[in-house]
Amino acid sequence: MAELNITSANFKSEVLESDKPVIVDFWATWCGPCRMLGPVISELAEEHPEIKVCKVNVDDEPDLAQQFGVMSIPFVASFKGGQLHKSSVGVQPKESLLALLD
Repeated sequence: MAELNITSANFKSEVLESDKPVIVDFWATWCGPCRMLGPVISELAEEHPEIKVCKVNVDDEPDLAQQFGVMSIPFVASFKGGQLHKSSVGVQPKESLLALLD
């Protein structure tokens, strides 16, 4: 399953109301570390259909970034049952991203 692009319009339905655990990658096109993390996020989406993997472009969705206190990117957050569970900043290996759901 490919990553879903998230906007303010679909954040509630795709992330907060998801029946699956969700990983959200807050990123920007100009961010080098974000581009490094991109393939890892894609692999995660393809290898783990039990997880919903989403991307939020912080330039297009500054309100969402502000709502979750995103100060540095890449910022990856996990959501369970509609609640922010854990988060990390910076490029992380796939195993560390999966650990955000523990």
